[in-house]
Amino acid sequence: MARKKFLRSKWRTYSKLGRGRKKKQKYRKAKGRHNKMREKLKGNPKRVSIGYKKSIKGKGKEITISIFNIRELERVGKDAKIFIAKIGKKKKIEIARRAKSLGLKLQNLNIDKFLKKIEKEQERKAKRRTAEKSEKDKKGKEKKKEEKVEEKIKKTEKEEEKKWNSTRKNSLQQESWK
Repeated sequence: MARKKFLRSKWRTYSKLGRGRKKKQKYRKAKGRHNKMREKLKGNPKRVSIGYKKSIKGKGKEITISIFNIRELERVGKDAKIFIAKIGKKKKIEIARRAKSLGLKLQNLNIDKFLKKIEKEQERKAKRRTAEKSEKDKKGKEKKKEEKVEEKIKKTEKEEEKKWNSTRKNSLQQESWK
């Protein structure tokens, strides 16, 4: 039997109860005194009750396992449903790559899409790093040029000061001779 969708009474009548709005379509137990759904009258929506459960045929065969590291992933069989637990990005990448190589399917992660996204991020980071390095190199070269210019200026100032001092000494000596 196909799974039945149970909805509250009068949901077709009001927008706020789910008419044309899937998010609002929820089940609420009918509690009214004259409620037709509660009274199980013909032509009204079905109530939640025993007998609508899934068939037992497939029950018990599916094994669900949450994975925290690669060792746990390697122990799992191919028939199990595998979920990645809440872990960091590094481990998630490692587990996704290993699962892809083993041919396992993860329930809460699209491996190909995730790995492509990670590769793009890594490429962007690499480009950014190279750009930053080139900027640093340019700044470093500019600083070196500025330092060289400053050194030249200091040398010329010292030389000028020496010349000035020597001329001053000479002039003082000449005055003392006189």
